[in-house]
Amino acid sequence: MARLNMVSALNQALDQEMERDERVVILGEDVGRNGGVFRVTEGLIDKYGEKRVIDTPLAEGAIVGTAVGMAAYGLRPIAEIQFMGFAPQAFHHILIHVARLRFRSRGRYTAPMVIRMPFGGGVKALEHHSESLEAIFCHIPGLKVVVPSTPYTAKGLLISSIRDPDPVVFLEPKKVYRAIKEEVPEEPYTLPLMKARVVEEGDDITVITWGAHVRTALQALEKMGDDVSVEVIDLQTLSPWDEDAVLKSVRKTGRALVVQESPRSFSAGSEIAATISEKALLSLEAPVLRVSGWDITVPLPKSEDYYHVSPDWVMWGIKKVMEW
Repeated sequence: MARLNMVSALNQALDQEMERDERVVILGEDVGRNGGVFRVTEGLIDKYGEKRVIDTPLAEGAIVGTAVGMAAYGLRPIAEIQFMGFAPQAFHHILIHVARLRFRSRGRYTAPMVIRMPFGGGVKALEHHSESLEAIFCHIPGLKVVVPSTPYTAKGLLISSIRDPDPVVFLEPKKVYRAIKEEVPEEPYTLPLMKARVVEEGDDITVITWGAHVRTALQALEKMGDDVSVEVIDLQTLSPWDEDAVLKSVRKTGRALVVQESPRSFSAGSEIAATISEKALLSLEAPVLRVSGWDITVPLPKSEDYYHVSPDWVMWGIKKVMEW
């Protein structure tokens, strides 16, 4: 079993699904000859040709719009948005067509497609390259929003997303593209969508997070030692999210902290905190706390470290909840 980083695991998933199903096609900016800006699609055009790995113009609306037509007529397109910050260019198609095609056509047509996009910061990128806009997509009925956190989960969740009969927005946390290596099975495998996983078991407090900040939470635990028994939950799918797993954990620990990179107001973390308060209030021994980014535009590289959630921020959040 090879040790892979997330980029290699995603590339392997794409390769294996293209080999398994000739309906799977990839389209996006630089996905072909350049192998993608992060090299996730590297080598695929040489193996499958230009008709299945399609370099497109710099036009996100055209990429997603074309993919909708492909999906409606029987293909399994994987559309890449090079950075989440450019997704608004395709928002019309995502909101009006991708998410609603099954509903609008009363099931006559569906959109079995994946929209991949790197998201989040932490890599000293330029403007429009570090956004965490996941809450926008979570608010759209008809979409699944999936976020892997490790190479192993990235491969299994991407394969499940490609095989899903409905559209999936697949968000790839670029901060951990190459930061983590772990053993990944060479053969294809799937992981269930809409299911969270317990990364670390604990009894005193539940930390709920996703994407790159699963690693941040684990780094915080290493710095804290054994003073507090922390349960860490990786949501994996943000919409629809696994309420049952979160509520089960919170009812056990009695305390909850939600960790996210995106701005705090009207966020996925806010929805999770509200749900815990509504459905597990009598189990809580302290208010639900959120550790998040700020309600501002993501700053340019020089100020990035002041914006993004760090292990120290997570430690502060845990301690504040425990001291209540």
